[in-house]
This record gives sequence, C-alpha cells and structure tokens, in this order.
Amino acid sequence: MTFFETLVALLAVAILLLQVTRRMRLPYPGILAAAGVGVAMLPGAPTIPIDPPTALALFIAPVLIDSAYDFPLGAARRMLLPLFLYAVVAILVTTGVVVTINAFTIGLPLAVAVTLGAIVAPPDAAAATAVLSNLPVARRVDALLKGESLFNDATALLLFGAALTVQARGGLDTETALRIGFAAPGGILFGIAFGFLVSRLRPVTENTVGGTLLQFVYAFATWLIAEHLHLSAVLATVASAMTIATLATVEDSPRMRVHSFAVWTTVVFLLNVVAFLLMGLQARRIVAAMSAADLERAVSFAAIVVVAIIATRLAMAFLFHALVVHRHRRGHVLAPFNRGETLLVGWAGMRGLVTLATAFALPADFPDRDLVVLTAFSVVLATLVIQGATLAPMIHFLKLGRQGEVQEELEAARKSLAEAALSRLEPETGAEADALRIVYKDHRARASRMPDRPPSDRRRNLAMAVVIAQRQRLEELRDADQIGPTQYLELQEDLDWKQLSVGTDEERRITES
Repeated sequence: MTFFETLVALLAVAILLLQVTRRMRLPYPGILAAAGVGVAMLPGAPTIPIDPPTALALFIAPVLIDSAYDFPLGAARRMLLPLFLYAVVAILVTTGVVVTINAFTIGLPLAVAVTLGAIVAPPDAAAATAVLSNLPVARRVDALLKGESLFNDATALLLFGAALTVQARGGLDTETALRIGFAAPGGILFGIAFGFLVSRLRPVTENTVGGTLLQFVYAFATWLIAEHLHLSAVLATVASAMTIATLATVEDSPRMRVHSFAVWTTVVFLLNVVAFLLMGLQARRIVAAMSAADLERAVSFAAIVVVAIIATRLAMAFLFHALVVHRHRRGHVLAPFNRGETLLVGWAGMRGLVTLATAFALPADFPDRDLVVLTAFSVVLATLVIQGATLAPMIHFLKLGRQGEVQEELEAARKSLAEAALSRLEPETGAEADALRIVYKDHRARASRMPDRPPSDRRRNLAMAVVIAQRQRLEELRDADQIGPTQYLELQEDLDWKQLSVGTDEERRITES
C-alpha cells in the first residue's frame, strides 16, 4: 500500500469509528490513536520518512491558530495564576519527574532526558474538549483546559528547543543562553507585529477563496519566520492569532467566518488523523527494529513514565487547589474549584498531537531516538485510552455536568440579543420595521419558553416547507434548462442560508463526530 492508500483507509476507518464515539460519548483522539496503530500494522503499510523541521510547523501551527483565535484574551487575564501554574510550573515539574525516572532506570544523557520530558509534558485539550462539548462543565474549568493547552505548548517547545540545542552543541554557552532567553519575549513581540500586519491585509481578500488561503499562509509563515529568527514559534503563532482576533470588528464578513470555521475544523481533524497514522507507522518500524531485550526495556520504561506523568498531573491539580483555598481565605478574589472539578482537571491531562509532532521533529541522528519516540507514543496512546475513556463516566459520577445551566445561559443570551434588536427597532416606523419586530419578538418568546412557542414552531415549519418548495422549483428550472449552472449554484446557496436561518440549533451545527 502507498501512503495515499493507507491514509484513505485510515480516513474511512476514522469516519466509521467516529459514529461509534459519538454514540458512546468517547473522545475521538483515543479512537484515532488505536486506529492509527491498527492501519499501520496492515500488511504492506508503507514506511513514510518525516522531515523533522517540517513536522512542528505542519501539525502544530494550524491547531494553535484555530485555538488561539477563539480563546478570549480576557479569560487569560482572569485566569493568570492557574494558567501559569498549569502551563509553566506543571510542565517544568513533569519534565523534572521524567528526568529523575531516567536517572534511576535507563540512564539516558541529561539533554536527551530533558527532551523526552518536554515531549511528554504538555497535555492536549482536544480529547477533553471532545467530551466536554457533549457534557459541558463549569465555564472556568473549560477555559482552564483550553487556555492551558495553548500556553503549555510554548513552555514545552521552548524547553524542547533548548534541550536540542544543548545536545547538538555539547553544552550551554553564553550565545545559546542569550538566544534561549530572548526567544519567548521576542516571539510575542513578533507575533503581535505580524498579526497587526495580517489584519490590515484581510479586508482585501474577504469573501474569496484567497482569504481562506491567506489564513493558512500566515499561520505557517508566522511559525517559519519565527523559527528562522530563533524566536518562540509557538508564542509568535498564539500572539498573532490573538492580535488578529482582538482587532476583528462586528462589521467583519459573516460569510468569511462561516467558511473559515468549516475549513479549519476539517483541516485540524485531518491533521490529527495523519499524525496518528504517521506515529503508528513509526512505532511499527521501531518495534520491528528492536531486539526483544531492548523492546522489553523500552516498554517497561514507558509504563513507568505513563504512571508518573498521570500521578504528577493529579498532584499538581490538588496542590493548586490547596494554594487557591489558602489565598481565598486570605481575601483573594479567585475562588477555588471544588474537589470534583480539581480531580477532573487533573484527570484531563491527556497527551495528543503536540507530543506526536515534537516526537516527529527529533533529528534522525538524535541519541536513543527510537526509545524516545516509542515512549512518547506509548504516553499518548495510554493517556488517551485510559483517561479519555473514563472522563465522561467521571463527570457523571461526580455530577459535574452543567447541561441545564449551559442551556439556561444560552437562552438568556438569545433573549438579550432579541431585546437588543427590538430596542434598535423601537424608534423605527413602517411595514418593514413591524415585520422585523414580529420576528424578534418570536425569538424572545422562544428563548423565554413562553406559552406561544407552538405558534413559533409552526412558523418555522411553514418557513421550512416554503424553502423546500423553492428548492423543488429550482430543480425543475435546471432540468428544463431555463437557468445556467452558475446561477443555479448562486440560488442554491441563497436557499441554503434561508433554510439554515429557520432550522434548529442541531441542524445548523457541524461537529467533529
């Protein structure tokens, strides 16, 4: 099988398995990891070489842009202390634990052990988010998990790059120390400046396919330019995305937002599929090349590392809980999570795409590369399967789900939006304003669960029936050759928007599974 044939096979399996995960409420990354291994073990699966410098930019840059653009800057300010502890302190502590384990077991060189620690230290929120989207928890817990996954990548990759540099140069000299020290602030400043520049170019390409391509070009360009300047590519990418999001206005094109969301959701999912496939292929090659004794040594070491990083994450979560409780009693504003939420945050530390991509990025001549890569993949697979499969039952058992509160919050927001529209229409007169008032009073009534909801549902059903009748007439016009293909597609898109505007929430939403 060629790489393309193998990828198509995995995508087909992934689509099938996603339907299973959706019904069982399991996080899809764990299923993808298992599928990647399974497809890689098929007879004839190819061995695909991975260009290390390309791996990080290809797999991490789009994911960071996608997450950072939607993460509110205000949430980062409000949660500065927990984000610092989980995104910086926890990464350093986890790396230290891995280095300590190494010192008492297999005895890798210090720089190699630090590199491995940096690879397996950062949790990936994708698996947790896949569960939490179906079982929403407290908003601050959700914000912490998503924000942590943004900023812990920066810490881990700074540490990863520093360890690689020290390993390559045989030690830490003054030039290397200065370069490492300037990487973080320089990356942030460059990201802000580059984001400002891109935000000025965006209006030129709005509502065009080129506008969507510009988003990918700037995502990869931010990363690559920052790397060439020896700056933190992660912080540059996150800073650029947050800058663009901050400079966005309410007058930006909604058509561009809808199109971009669909494209980016698909691309990020595809990157996960490809990453797990490539890691499965690498794991197969490594296992085949190892002797029985070396394989036993690697598996034992990986098992110890898996247990250690899970225990470290839980310990850090409860340590932070104790710290916040102490500060709260002394009058600080930040309220502590309850013990159930603390346990959930600690248990949600699954590793994923970032760990895979950093393992890919190891140079071919890196000492003990096969052992490091196999350990990284074992950590990803074990945490996704063990923690990912138990996350939803834990939320149910601890009664942390907040579906009711989330629905009430959504309905209150919809009512507020409808009231804002009615307030704007208040001074207006005429038939057009009266027609719009009827629409937004209907929206307010539905959000308030008022007794007139059945008529509003009847209005929606009638509107849907009208759109379907228009679709049938449009098909008749095309069959009779009374309209050209370009005009047909234009009118079809108009009807799509009309149908979506009167559809239910479920009909308007696209999910990962």
